[in-house]
Amino acid sequence: MLDNKLGIRLLLLTGATVPLPAPAEVLTAVSRVRVTNSDESGDGFQMTFTMAKGKVPEYTLLNGGSLNLFNRVIIGITLGVVPEVLIDGVITNHQIAPSSEPGMSTLTVTGKDISQMMDLEEVNDRFPNQPDSVIVTRLLANYLQYGLMPEVMPTTEIPLETDRVPRQHETDLACIRRLALRNGFVFYIEPVTIGVNRAYWGTQVRAGALQPALTFNMGSATNIKSLSFAEDGLTTSSVKAGFIEPFSNTSIPLPAIPPLRVPPLSLTPTPSRRVTVLRDTANQGAAATAREMLSAVTNQPDTVSGDGEIDTVRYGHVLRARRLVGLRGAGISYDGQYYVKSVTHNIARGTYTQNFSVSREGTRPLAPVVVI
Repeated sequence: MLDNKLGIRLLLLTGATVPLPAPAEVLTAVSRVRVTNSDESGDGFQMTFTMAKGKVPEYTLLNGGSLNLFNRVIIGITLGVVPEVLIDGVITNHQIAPSSEPGMSTLTVTGKDISQMMDLEEVNDRFPNQPDSVIVTRLLANYLQYGLMPEVMPTTEIPLETDRVPRQHETDLACIRRLALRNGFVFYIEPVTIGVNRAYWGTQVRAGALQPALTFNMGSATNIKSLSFAEDGLTTSSVKAGFIEPFSNTSIPLPAIPPLRVPPLSLTPTPSRRVTVLRDTANQGAAATAREMLSAVTNQPDTVSGDGEIDTVRYGHVLRARRLVGLRGAGISYDGQYYVKSVTHNIARGTYTQNFSVSREGTRPLAPVVVI
């Protein structure tokens, strides 16, 4: 449990399908918790427990059933009054470290978010005359028991069965991610509240309300312990492609598209010197080729990245990945709005820190001032 002096409490629910508040013996055994929310690798967690043997020669935590493999786990934090869910996932791994010293044996439990349940069984299926968004909606409907609320952005291309039949020869998760990449979309599952999860399939959201500002080197307003930045000129590239006009059998090149971020977050985007050529678009037609080019330029990583550690007591909030945040106190080149790529929550007795990674496509802010 966390130190009550910080006004922070750990929320832990477990269960085979419907998670319930963890038993007291599980909560008291928690020594540290780590939760990572990432827009690239997905969300995951790791919990470490101290173990003691019961009357029978076995560890009591392993006998209780709360921490069985593939049990559902909800981890959250209460800052003040309202609990905030950090992850809703399933246990995928146990690591046991016995010790001859009393109270020094540990159980480490690792897991991933609910999307892991979509990645267990490979499926062979076909979807004639159905756009990608309908296929994704159908696949997500198989997992409503995990509290999924699908949020699927419509796609307009409907392939005729005489031309092409969309097929699936992989897990549901792999299929959904493949279709997302094809359309320049992203897919992720994130908790909304206890037991309810948002399954988002669509364009990356780089707009909306800002989270409370991250502040560095500004006296009593400072809420960041450490901060660093990097700018990589080789991260992005312009994209070229072409297609073959079927009637004349003529190769038609399309003009190169530079890296694209909509809406922009910086005033001075990093120049792109590299050029990539898509080589599998010859027989796709103009519209499909343009869509693949757009997908390629919008799915490229940002050139400017920042990493740091938050003093959670001073910040007073849970920083969320996949949203925007303002940053100030880092100088004119690096102040401004950023997209939060990942947040790692480190929770232990008496401490709660958040390590973050933010990014954008260049330097200098669009607006001169970052407000709280």
